[in-house]
Amino acid sequence: MEINEQSIIEVSKKIKRCEEEISKGIIGQKDTIRNVLIAIFAEGNVLLEGMPGMGKTQLVKTIGKVLDLNFSRIQFTPDLMPADVVGTNIVVKENDNTVFKFEKGPVFTNLLLADEINRATPKTQSALLEAMGEKTVTVGKTTYEMPKPFMVLATQNPIEQEGTYPLPEAQLDRFLFKLNVEFPTLDELKEIMDLTLTNKSLELTNVLKGNEIVELRDIIKEIKIAELVKEYALKLILATHPELENGADIAKRYVEAGAGPRAAQGIIAGAKVRAVMEGRLNVSFEDIKELAYPVLRHRIILNFDAITEGLNEEAIISKILEDLKVV
Repeated sequence: MEINEQSIIEVSKKIKRCEEEISKGIIGQKDTIRNVLIAIFAEGNVLLEGMPGMGKTQLVKTIGKVLDLNFSRIQFTPDLMPADVVGTNIVVKENDNTVFKFEKGPVFTNLLLADEINRATPKTQSALLEAMGEKTVTVGKTTYEMPKPFMVLATQNPIEQEGTYPLPEAQLDRFLFKLNVEFPTLDELKEIMDLTLTNKSLELTNVLKGNEIVELRDIIKEIKIAELVKEYALKLILATHPELENGADIAKRYVEAGAGPRAAQGIIAGAKVRAVMEGRLNVSFEDIKELAYPVLRHRIILNFDAITEGLNEEAIISKILEDLKVV
């Protein structure tokens, strides 16, 4: 598909309108809204980490309205079973015959909110892996296609860890971004009170349809990335590996395991969306740097030394970016 500056400007305007409309329903959280939109157009899933009551559920509902997407919510609990997520075969009568019929679960939607995902057992968490990675669900011998577009937005509480099951690395790797939902400022809290504790009604306008999102994705994939920029992104991923010769010094000292190939795919796909949102025809080094944090913060595993010295993933990523040469 041939793209030009005018087509990119049109796509940029449409995404900007989505961003502005979503901001009407979500006070503050500008970076979170922007990054979730990047993930949607990059065909990725998002892990939202933040305190309860930060508007994570409201964010997903608002996105569903603005983008005219079907929305499902699953409250993950320790007794939730895989069939409660993907669905199950039920016995029905057809023409005096008893047959099995597959009853689809809540995962068959456009936007799936997996609320407090780390409260379910690993067996139930794994029920999402195929849907998140391959956009299909296999039950028995039958494979079902997910609706297009499909995206999982999962939430977890960063503080309350009692009775939780940490997400395994294989599942974390299927999230394009991990976003930290920051606590609102005083002015933002005032706006939230005005919006939620009064009789004000919120009218949201539908900006895009599901089929339009798929079309825009195809245009965005055609965005060019220079070899130097691509190489910079790949060197960034390799720098997180302590066992590699070109691993960063700080990774060799404080990282147990680095990011995998999905991180490379994710950072380039996300950078293309960011470039379009900025109205550009090509990916820049700045796009890669900006997306390094949400792409890598859940994909690098710190060792004991980092934990004892009070270092976090953000500090490691910052140092790697600081030391990594652009050319």
